[in-house]
Amino acid sequence: MKKSILLLLTFIALGIQTNAQEISKNAIGIRLSESDGFGPEVNYQRALGDSNRLELGLAFHSKRYWDAAKFTAIYQWVWNIDGGFNWYAGPGLGAGVVNYDNKHKDYPYDDRYDDSEAFAFLTGDVGIEYSFDFPLLISFDFRPQANLGYRDDVSFDVGLSARYQF
Repeated sequence: MKKSILLLLTFIALGIQTNAQEISKNAIGIRLSESDGFGPEVNYQRALGDSNRLELGLAFHSKRYWDAAKFTAIYQWVWNIDGGFNWYAGPGLGAGVVNYDNKHKDYPYDDRYDDSEAFAFLTGDVGIEYSFDFPLLISFDFRPQANLGYRDDVSFDVGLSARYQF
């Protein structure tokens, strides 16, 4: 227990003491993720200051019995680890539409799921990224998502991204 507390305090202290690396003004790319279905997300980041940015994404997910599209907006704080390595975290929200294939003979859900429905969600983002010397940014992140109206549950999204910086 003492080691865990010491590790947490060290992590916080390093995060406070590090200076933010200059983040690119714009970055656009693709994020591949898995959360209740695999799918791509077209992703855009816009710097709002020296160490914070806004990330916008339009994702498409599908599974055997449904397809979904969702829009996500996340505010991120960015901290430099070393050189081109950064870590980031921040809160977000979004909205989407899910279409069910409840005509399928093996459809496992009851009739409370109509053919389609809209939903909103609250999310957050924690990740690590590397900015190369040329305009490529790769990242790995984790996004917990609290769904409002879509089965009212919590899902966990893990993604890998590649973005062009300009």
